[in-house]
Amino acid sequence: MLGIFIEPVIHNVRLDAMLEEEMIDLLTFCIQNDPEAKQYPEKKQRVHEIGKELFADGGVDAMENMYFALEQRITEEIKKDPKAYRAWWNDITNVWKY
Repeated sequence: MLGIFIEPVIHNVRLDAMLEEEMIDLLTFCIQNDPEAKQYPEKKQRVHEIGKELFADGGVDAMENMYFALEQRITEEIKKDPKAYRAWWNDITNVWKY
């Protein structure tokens, strides 16, 4: 019986880890490139899609947890602050206002 509950949890942890890595890549690209760069709009759109996925899966708490982890890693790895990009998720829910 326990196996029924463990598998979905493991799946969600893997999915969250994959989304976190993708978000780090996307935001790092956006931070380091001009908003007029060719790939910038598609990267921005994917960031928004991931935010919607997170909200659908775990609400604002999931979004906050993800962004906290992103801020820590990006600030540490490239010495840039990604806080300004939080606003890209503003229209996902009325609770998220940055």
